[in-house]
Amino acid sequence: MEQHDSSGLQPPVVEKVRKIVAFLQDMEREEELHSVPTWKAHQLTGDRKGNWSLFVSKNWRIPFATDHKEIEMIDLDYEDYH
Repeated sequence: MEQHDSSGLQPPVVEKVRKIVAFLQDMEREEELHSVPTWKAHQLTGDRKGNWSLFVSKNWRIPFATDHKEIEMIDLDYEDYH
């Protein structure tokens, strides 16, 4: 279900998070993640191997996984990595 409630976000990052989510919804290939260098897109390792992480601000990231069969984002989150 799509929600537009930004109450859990710091006001300075709301627009950036909206842009990232919109980009992910429109994305067709994972390679597109590298088209915005400021997001510092990279794949995670360890128990989250295969998941991606995008930089939002300071310690905040948007991690997510992709379902290659359904071609969609899954497990999208907004978290403080420290």
